[in-house]
Amino acid sequence: MGKKDKKSAERKERVAAKQSKKADKKDKKNKVKGRDADSDAEDVDLDAVLAAYAEEQAKFLKVTEVTSGPPTPRSSSTIVASPSNKNELLVFGGENFDGTLATFYNNLYVYLIDRGEWREVTSPNSPLPRSGHAWCRGGNTGGVYLFGGEFSSPKQGTFYHYNDFWHLDPSTREWSRIEPKGKGPPARSGHRMTYFKNYIILFGGFQDTSQQTKYLQDLWIYDCANFTWHNPALPPASGKPDARSSFSFLPHESGAVLYGGYSRVKASTGVGGKPVKNGPQRVILKPMVHQDTWFLRITQPGADVPASTGPSVRWERRKKPANAPNPARAGITMAHHKGRSIMFGGVHDIEMSEEGIDSEFFDTMFAWNLERNRFFPLTLRRPKAPGKKQQNQANKSRNRSKADEEELLKNLAALEAKRGIVQEEGDDMDIDSPKVEEEQAEPATPAVVRFEMPHPRFNAQLTVQEDTLFIFGGTFEKGDQEFTFNDMYSIDLVKLDGVKEIFYNEPANWNVLIEESEDEDEEGDDDEEMEDDEEEEAMSVDPPSEVPTEITVPSVTRDMEQLDVEETETESTVKDDRPHPRPFENLRDFFARTTTEWQNYLMDKMKSKGDASEKTIKELRKEAFDLAEEKWWDSREEIMALEDEQEAAGIGEVVSIADRKEGSGATRRR
Repeated sequence: MGKKDKKSAERKERVAAKQSKKADKKDKKNKVKGRDADSDAEDVDLDAVLAAYAEEQAKFLKVTEVTSGPPTPRSSSTIVASPSNKNELLVFGGENFDGTLATFYNNLYVYLIDRGEWREVTSPNSPLPRSGHAWCRGGNTGGVYLFGGEFSSPKQGTFYHYNDFWHLDPSTREWSRIEPKGKGPPARSGHRMTYFKNYIILFGGFQDTSQQTKYLQDLWIYDCANFTWHNPALPPASGKPDARSSFSFLPHESGAVLYGGYSRVKASTGVGGKPVKNGPQRVILKPMVHQDTWFLRITQPGADVPASTGPSVRWERRKKPANAPNPARAGITMAHHKGRSIMFGGVHDIEMSEEGIDSEFFDTMFAWNLERNRFFPLTLRRPKAPGKKQQNQANKSRNRSKADEEELLKNLAALEAKRGIVQEEGDDMDIDSPKVEEEQAEPATPAVVRFEMPHPRFNAQLTVQEDTLFIFGGTFEKGDQEFTFNDMYSIDLVKLDGVKEIFYNEPANWNVLIEESEDEDEEGDDDEEMEDDEEEEAMSVDPPSEVPTEITVPSVTRDMEQLDVEETETESTVKDDRPHPRPFENLRDFFARTTTEWQNYLMDKMKSKGDASEKTIKELRKEAFDLAEEKWWDSREEIMALEDEQEAAGIGEVVSIADRKEGSGATRRR
């Protein structure tokens, strides 16, 4: 017995010594990293912090909605167009790091588009503060679904990842936590979600343990009708996307489309950072910007298959998109819009050395046609100046209204003189300038419209509501400084007639960045002047005897040929005999011109499939309009390019002679 007690005591001593040694080692490691002895990595209990948040949240007895200002500065938040109200946008969560401390949010904001108002919603059952979460519309089931995200201590020494699943009813603003049957996805952030019919699709993301970052590549599908998560098995010998986060995940009528993303992969390098074949090497995590595209094909279970088995899926790798943005960039964001995706922003890192990274930020906008797998640049278009005819009509209308106003004032003056109104001294009747009522409401301040894109940034939040793109927030870096934008813009995707500024608050320390940029510009101007002087001196001393007439650049030629080959591979070879839009033709005119052709196309398609079902004229016309709208948007970028070319050549609207003969009614006139 005494021997056993002795062994037990020795074991306790060894364990205590081992723990003490481990703690000393951790303190030394933290000191090397520059952390203080009282770092929150050890003394902050995240469970207790989150429990305090939950207790504070429970004080709200009901859902309240009050008018407020726009959201405070935040990154890694989410924005979505409300599926139940075409006049609302929803913003949730996010974080703000001021260089020292990180603050996380869980407030829900509602933006009323027609009024330009912000509403802040508080609820007793709102999700806890987080950032890096994902949410999407519920498809056929309605509402908005949210999963995961992350939370950290103020100094970001300790991280916590969520694995909770929520549903938001946009009409009542009520949150409800979903407790699915069986096993669900593990905790994560940086993942993406989209919808397909009655399913919610989740893929990727990462888990951060403060020691390492693990990127994920698992696929989960939630059945909204049976309240069950499925982790579908892939067919044998089939490929799937690599682990990644911050990619784009877009809905499709047959499943979903994945593009791009970011991860860090293991790579071997020499001690000095240069790759060597022989000698000591070390393994590092190298940033990787993914440029591949995958299509997720989903097949719903048949009538004889139980719903508990879930849908069958297959990943199909697509060719590289034609005209993809160059160089490759991380932090891009996309929003789905009628068979295409609208892309904005991003950052391209040029690794200069292990000490620092030089980055290039972008403010360009592209449209990615999902079916044709091709990118088109989207540029703003200034409104046309009024023609001479319209200007003369406006002048005539203005003169007519002025004459009517003068005649009305004379009649009033004659009427008052007839009634014998006696005016006191100093009480003059000003006929030329009638008094304006003091209680008249002031006109609303017109929105600021610019013809340049918002400042370059990455990780901006995008959404589309009723053919209008909304850009919210984002991040910009300059050296060691990080700036979180606190602004919002809208762009009409049909007209592209400028960028409307909804609100803008200058980021903290933005003046310092502007001053540094001005100093760099001045230095650049001085360098250019010196170079010009040197060139002038060189020209004056030794002028060239001959000017070469031909310059050959073989490498550029080869690159262009290779680009043509790649574009040819990605182009679709299927001939499209359907009606095609014309330059300067809106959707309404296009359908009015081609409605008979679309209806004949539908009837021929029904006959070829042997569909004996009878459709009413109204149903046939509705399906014909849907096809015409799809074709109009599918051809939008090409038609806009033709319009720009014709405007540059001085050509306005192009009208067919046959159309002019067929109908001279209102549908043919512009």
